[in-house]
Amino acid sequence: MNQEYTVDPSRLVSPDMTPADTEEVSLRPKTLDDYVGQEKAKGNLKVYLRAAQQRGEPMDHILLYGPPGLGKTTLAGIVAQEMGVQIRITSGPAIEKPGDLAALLTNLQEGDILFIDEIHRLSRQVEEVLYPALEDFALDIMIGKGPSAQSIRINLPRFTLVGATTRAGQLTGPLRDRFGILLKLEPYSPRELGRIILRSAGILGVPITEEGALELARCARGTPRIANRMLKRVRDFATVQGDGTIDEETAIAARKWMDIDELGLDELDRSVLRAIIEMYGGGPVGLETLAAALGEESVTLEDICEPYLMQMGMLTRTPRGRCVTRLAYEHLHMAVPKRFDDEDSGQTSMF
Repeated sequence: MNQEYTVDPSRLVSPDMTPADTEEVSLRPKTLDDYVGQEKAKGNLKVYLRAAQQRGEPMDHILLYGPPGLGKTTLAGIVAQEMGVQIRITSGPAIEKPGDLAALLTNLQEGDILFIDEIHRLSRQVEEVLYPALEDFALDIMIGKGPSAQSIRINLPRFTLVGATTRAGQLTGPLRDRFGILLKLEPYSPRELGRIILRSAGILGVPITEEGALELARCARGTPRIANRMLKRVRDFATVQGDGTIDEETAIAARKWMDIDELGLDELDRSVLRAIIEMYGGGPVGLETLAAALGEESVTLEDICEPYLMQMGMLTRTPRGRCVTRLAYEHLHMAVPKRFDDEDSGQTSMF
């Protein structure tokens, strides 16, 4: 069973899409040349696109996986743009029964792209209908029930399925095997995010310096969606409390007003670290116990807070529970226990 959780829309550093991100569509690049970062995935995709164009065939089915906010939907739109075809966008939870999928597939034209976000949340019944559509470009539909039931095969135009997921491990093996192209998207470096912020600022008409863009990039948690969201919020501070230009000083002041530190940790992230240190001596502590102490849902801590804290090397998961590292003490400016002098956890930040 897939666990669902609700992201607090007030969390500026949440990588999930929120209703406030309405301007994100206009900021998305339309071509591979405008797409910043993901050089390995972009380079491979460019080869696949050119090969398909030279053969005059649709692209093979593509699976994009990685954390939210890294540009999976954007890449799907770029593939459609580069191939000169239409794209239909839907999501796994929206396709509730096989009939919904059949309606989508029969309305596609030759070469069109069907983009399914969060494809790991497709029901098993819908997946069974999708298999022959991906392999044979045909739909097998049962009409009637009991002895009078009969199967009808409907031929489909050759199309490309682009699936996106934040949890590739939850995809069933048969579905994953039917994708010919698998591309993993990685977190962005601050320099790449700085280029994205400068590009977005140009589209929005926001004056910004390179230093200001880099300051925002450092606390964007390696995610373009957060970087663009930070840009729009800091723009408000620059307009009201400054001269409208986002420079390094304005970016730092706005970040502090929003309770976001130089590494992109907000108050909830710091509360997790402080609770483990002050209440449980640095750990280990169980997830449920920690969630109860903070008054948060355990799935929120596990899916929203912990991944970034672990990437930053401040938190570890052990069989006995969660533990903080020396980096967490140093970041919170707290006295480092002597036990860290005698043992080296080997934990370092990926950034």
